This record gives sequence, structure tokens and C-alpha cells, in this order.
Amino acid sequence: MNPNTKKRSYYLRIKPRDLLFYPLSGIVMGLVFVIFFSPTIQAFELEEATIAQLQEGMKTGKYTARSIVEMYLKRIEEIDQNGPRLRSVIEVNPDALAIADQLDQERREGKVRGPLHGIPILLKDNIETADKLHTTAGSYALVDIPVKQDSYVAQKLREAGAIILGKANMSEWAYFRSTRASSGWSARGGQTKNPYILTRNPCGSSSGSGAAVAANLVAAAIGTETDGSIVCPASANSIVGIKPTMGLVGRSGVIPGAHSQDVVGPMTRTVADAAIVLGALTGVDPRDPATEASKGKSYTDYTQFLDPNGLKGARIGVARNYFGYHEKVDALINQSLEVMKKQGAIIVDPANIETAGKFGKCEVTIFLYELKADLAKYLQERSSTGPQTLKDLIDFNERNKDKEMPYFEQEFFKLAEEKGGPLTDPAYQEAVKECRQLAADEGLDATLKKYNVDVIVAPTLGPIMPIDLVLGDHLIPPWATPHWAPSVAAVAGYPHISVPAGYIFGVPVGISFMGGAWSEPTLIKIAYAFEQATKYRKSPQFLPNDPTH
Repeated sequence: MNPNTKKRSYYLRIKPRDLLFYPLSGIVMGLVFVIFFSPTIQAFELEEATIAQLQEGMKTGKYTARSIVEMYLKRIEEIDQNGPRLRSVIEVNPDALAIADQLDQERREGKVRGPLHGIPILLKDNIETADKLHTTAGSYALVDIPVKQDSYVAQKLREAGAIILGKANMSEWAYFRSTRASSGWSARGGQTKNPYILTRNPCGSSSGSGAAVAANLVAAAIGTETDGSIVCPASANSIVGIKPTMGLVGRSGVIPGAHSQDVVGPMTRTVADAAIVLGALTGVDPRDPATEASKGKSYTDYTQFLDPNGLKGARIGVARNYFGYHEKVDALINQSLEVMKKQGAIIVDPANIETAGKFGKCEVTIFLYELKADLAKYLQERSSTGPQTLKDLIDFNERNKDKEMPYFEQEFFKLAEEKGGPLTDPAYQEAVKECRQLAADEGLDATLKKYNVDVIVAPTLGPIMPIDLVLGDHLIPPWATPHWAPSVAAVAGYPHISVPAGYIFGVPVGISFMGGAWSEPTLIKIAYAFEQATKYRKSPQFLPNDPTH
């Protein structure tokens, strides 16, 4: 056997109870198959490589942008399209190698654009690129419907010298189509798997971005979030996800879900890498008025806030009303709090957000109105040849049931079509006002001020559930009573960083750091210090089944 080969089985695991049902010959043949013929994963040279390490490799001549792209493309072929078949990448960029060659030439000529020069990055499949890649939100309805120009995010990444390696799979239509969808499933991409345990859910609509980064298919990825879709897959896949303040990163050219809460952010394996990518994305987007608010409040270099002593003197508020998913999750977070305390942090416990769980109704109202209005506006601006309204998408799905709705329906689409009205409706206006007041004014802002803390800490979520294409996701068990932590920052439009906090029976768990508007520097400083003090992240092992089963 090649000593550089890691042997892992995906298709057969014999359990003691099987001995009652299988004849001896079948058991023997099964063992022979596992030992000699089970799929293998080759050791990967770039496993856990950081952006800084890749840059150093290109600087010394060990790597080129082309060789890095070639290695990642091979990795995608070996474990995303074959082997465990993660299905986290929906499409690779046919021009990636040519772009890499161009960037290598620039480097030879002494031009290095910055820390992302020659670094491959995946974009979620709802972020437009004016190239040979599709932008479909995972749906066949938008295949071959042209886009007019790069999204702001794609433009900024190209300017920074990043290589758009491809598009990441996602929950179709950012999880807005059905009321019982499975995170990571799309008609075009199939079901994304969690690289830690292949039967577990990758979580959130940016699930492909999270799983791909975790599995070392790419150096970094870009996700989008309306409520939890960056931080949830970050937690479930043991990576770092930054959901920025509303308006920090431009959203033009991003297929919308609900503009009041839609944001774009980086997903990486380290806080330092996330800070690098975030700095490349900021600026005023002329096609996104929300970014006007970021003037004087954004940075092009967030690495300046990477302080290993960032916890010293930091005041950390503990939102205990987000605990309760599982006793072992609570134990991990409590252990993390002890680490912070030893690093010099001042722990204020509890520092509950009293409005937690009170803004779900207004949030849903906002989603129903904005989904219908925002999608129509987007579709009509994108092209006159494709679907123009939410009703057109609903009709397309009905005509293509076999491939678009093999597992679940489009209940939320239909509800938005029925209930959603013009954004001038008093019901919508009142919902926006109520949500802002409960999540921001009386929520995060009030809590930060009341307890005089820099950040609020909580579990990002519990141990992620198994994939269930019949019943869909069930993030909070029926016996548990915590609130969903990502919502408060999502509804308020405030920043939220999830960082690995350990594992429960091999299932990743994340810890959340949330703050007030434009507090990314503080969150990055504290999250980085925590990461350096703990270094909880471990590479995934692609286990075929839960070790507890």
C-alpha cells in the first residue's frame, strides 16, 4: 500500500447485529471488500494550508497559482465528485487554469496584487459571475439564463487577484423554497454531505461553501446569509464564518432572499484567512445603497486586528438563553469560557438577550414580502428571457417536478406568492420596524449596554442532525428549549463570527461571537485570540456513519 494513502471505507460497515442475518460467506466477502477494495483518500499536500502559507509557497517558487489550482481541482475530482462524493462543488471554472497562468505571469513581472493573488476561492451558486460559470441558486430554472456583469463580490475578488475556482452547492433558493427542506440539497447539485460524518447535515444554505472549505477543496469560500446560513455551516463543518454588518459588503449580483437581512461573507479554516478575505470584499457598491452606511466604518485590511492577546481585558457576555441544545454542547462552551478567563477575559455570566425568540413572527412576515418583491426585481433586471416573477418559478417547478421536487415541495414559495404584497403595505412596514426594535434596539444593543460587554457569546447551534430528505432539517430537538442564536444578529443586521469549539462524538460544534454594528474589528480580535488559545479545529475524516451507531 502507498504509505501516503489514508484508507477509509464509505460503503460497508459491519455491525454486530448483522451477524444474525448474513451468512458466513457474505461476512467474509464483505471483510475482504473493506480490506482490499474500499475507496481511499490520498494524502493531500495542501491540507489545512492557510492563505499565508500558499502565498509563501508562491513567493519561494515551491508553488505557482497554476499548481495550486491543479491540486485543488484534483482534490475536488477525488473526493467531491468521487470517493465520498461530498457534492459541495456544483461546478468548476473551465478558465481557472488560464486565470492562474495570467496571475503567475504578473507575479514574474513583479506585480502582486495583495494577499489573495493567485488564491483559489469558491463562490456560492447565488453569486453572479460574468464568465462560463452558471449562477442558478441550485435551480434548473436559471440554467443558461445570462448575467450582465460580475457581482460586486466577484469583481472585488478578481481585482484582488483571487481565482474563482467554481461555484459551491447550496440549499436551493437559499432554503426559501420549502418549509421542510434539507440543508445542502439542490436540484442541480444534489445533497451536500458533511465531511466529518457523511450522514450528517452540512447545515445552512451556504452548506457547499462550508463543506468544501472544511474538506480542503479550496483555500476559502464565499457564503451568503439571511438567518444563519454562514455561521450554521461554519459550526457544522468546524470552520470560521463571518456574517458581517449589513452594508459592509456589497450584494449587487447576488440572488436575493430578503434584502433586509441578506449579507455576504467569508468562510475559511482560520480567523486570519477570514480577515484577509473580508478586507478584499469591503467598499461602497454603487448598485447596493446599503453600503453607503459603511463609509468611514470599513477596512480593507482586517488582519491588523489579529491579536493573540485579544482576550485580555475583553468583557464577554454569556447569553445563557441560547444554551440547552445538548448537555455536551453546554459543557464545551463552558470549557471555552474557562479558556477565555485564563486568557484574561472578564466573563459576565449571564448576559441574556431578553428579546430572544420574540421576533420570529415579524421576521417571517418580512421574508414573505421581500422574497416575492426582491426575486421579481432581480429576475427582471437579470434577463428578459427567463422567469420574471416568483409565480414563474413556482410554475417552472410544477412543470419539472421530477427533477426539481423529488423530495419536498415549494410551500414557502407559494405562501410568499399568496401573502406577499407591495413593500408599501402597512403590515410589512410594521414588521420591519418591530424586528429592528426587538433584535437591535432592545436586543443586542440593549444587552451590550446593560452588561457593559464587548461581545455576546453563545453556542452557534447544537450538534448537527443527520441528513433527512423525508422530513427535512430539525435543528432544535423537540425536547430542547433554546432559542436560535444566529437570528438576533441576522435580524439586527449586526456582525457574527462562528469559530470551532470542539466535537461531540465526532460532530463539530461552533461558538458564536456577536457584537454591535461595525464591530468586526473587536469580534475578529477576540475570535482570533480564542482560536489561538484553543486550536480546536481538526481535519475531517469522512466517516461513513455516526461512530455512535
